[in-house]
Amino acid sequence: MTARPPSSGPDPKQPPEAAAQKAPAAKTPAGKTPPEKTAAEKAAAETAPRKAAAKKTAPAKTTAETAPRKAAAKKTAAEKTTARTAVQKAGAGKTAAGKAAPAKPPARRTTARKAAAKATAGKAAVKRTAAEESAPRRTAPPPEVSPALAMADRERLLAGTHHDPHSVLGAHPVPGGVAVRAFRPYALGVAVLADGLQVELRHDGEGFFSGLLPLRDVPEYRLEVAYEGTVQRTEDAYRFLPALGELDLHLIGEGRHEELWRALGAHPTTHQGVAGTRFAVWAPDARGVRVAGGFNFWDGTAYPMRSLGGTGVWELFVPGIGEGELYKFEITRPDGSRTLRADPLARRTEVPPATSSVVHASHHEWSDQEWLARRARRPAHEAPLSVYEVHLPSWRPGLTYRDLAEQLPAYVKDLGFTHVELMPVAEHPFGGSWGYQVTGFYAPTARLGTPDDFKYLVDALHRAGIGVIMDWVPAHFPRDAWALAEFDGRPLYEHSDPLRAAHPDWGTLEFDFGRREVRNFLVANAVYWCEEFHIDGLRVDAVASMLYLRSPRPGTGSPAPPTTGARAASAAWVSG
Repeated sequence: MTARPPSSGPDPKQPPEAAAQKAPAAKTPAGKTPPEKTAAEKAAAETAPRKAAAKKTAPAKTTAETAPRKAAAKKTAAEKTTARTAVQKAGAGKTAAGKAAPAKPPARRTTARKAAAKATAGKAAVKRTAAEESAPRRTAPPPEVSPALAMADRERLLAGTHHDPHSVLGAHPVPGGVAVRAFRPYALGVAVLADGLQVELRHDGEGFFSGLLPLRDVPEYRLEVAYEGTVQRTEDAYRFLPALGELDLHLIGEGRHEELWRALGAHPTTHQGVAGTRFAVWAPDARGVRVAGGFNFWDGTAYPMRSLGGTGVWELFVPGIGEGELYKFEITRPDGSRTLRADPLARRTEVPPATSSVVHASHHEWSDQEWLARRARRPAHEAPLSVYEVHLPSWRPGLTYRDLAEQLPAYVKDLGFTHVELMPVAEHPFGGSWGYQVTGFYAPTARLGTPDDFKYLVDALHRAGIGVIMDWVPAHFPRDAWALAEFDGRPLYEHSDPLRAAHPDWGTLEFDFGRREVRNFLVANAVYWCEEFHIDGLRVDAVASMLYLRSPRPGTGSPAPPTTGARAASAAWVSG
């Protein structure tokens, strides 16, 4: 059988795949130039790669379309097997010089698609990053904070030992709004009125109420407090800043506040646009101080004061409280017990034997300008001096200060005296002492009238040309439990040594002149009577008690003779 020439084309009896498998046997040896192919052979060579490429393209296209969707560069094992089989079939029609080039365009298209997908993904990532940086960051909303008071603060407020109630009561910004806390024992309910809102506070028990206002800043607000049978709208005492300035506290701390009565005590005033009364007291050893009075049924639980730094001063502004209100300070001692004390700087008191302090503001208008001008022109030691000593309550019993103003000036002038010396008019609990055991050093005795009534008497004496001298008692004070003795639970105005504090003759307590705050209390008291009541001079009582140190002889209980140590006490007093 004669062999078919190479140019006669594929055998029609064999399928194209068989022809492709036999094709490698006809490869030209290395180094020789292959003979030119006939048109039939070229057609056969082109047909085989196309068919192989067609078989490869279907899975390759599927893989190329799937890869960008999954953003994966690797093929599955099945895809690799399919591609390898297609390449083997395609290789049957290739020459040694690399005729496989026509069979790779699909793969190149797949690679290009993968590269394009990667580039697109990279650009998208860059765009997302830039967008994220330029857009405002969204933070998760803060967790809601319970407005209720912490248990430790509740216990301290109930025990009267909280030094800073303003830090936990009132309104304070918290995550999610403004927390409002109120301490109103015996109240049935409390609501907050602010910015057109009325928010009912939750009752947390034991008189504590709390709630959260949906506001960013602390507003001006009021409280609506419901009691059994009544509803009150009032300002919250714990939304106000301190009513005492830094200068006052600095001078008090140094013991040289010459107008101490303007800083401490009870003062009706307008603070932050609200009328009320500012209470302030010096009690450095107290664990806590509260205000009790007729306005809160003598229960100071809901009116704790705040401690102002290291000066020992406690302060509270109570809105809505005015003149004439009775009050005392409820002090928690270092041992946890409580004591109810009259205000050491009260300018008015109840009529004895009652012992409460009274909120007071003076309204007297002086008319003794001529007397003051004449007094200033001539030194006192160069002017005539003839003194009539008088104890006002017993001079003509039953007369008030204003009654005395109608009778005493003419009587003294008719006798030819230039001055009257008033036996102590400062408040005292025991009338039999004639005023020499003082408990209210800044208050004229209420037995004869108000402080303004006493000013009226002094004014009348001055208009009649009569000077006024007052007995002043800065040496000692009685031991009454509601007054100065161990005022804040420990010796404060008296000496810490009982032997030096006790007056051996009168059973009273002597002032500790070595303490600068005590000297300040007494020096300011002397200035107070001269400035506020136009007193012309002070006669100092019991000077010997101030100049000499006296203590009982061991085993005898009788006072020892004056010692040289007395000079130290007098020097401390004079330096004040």
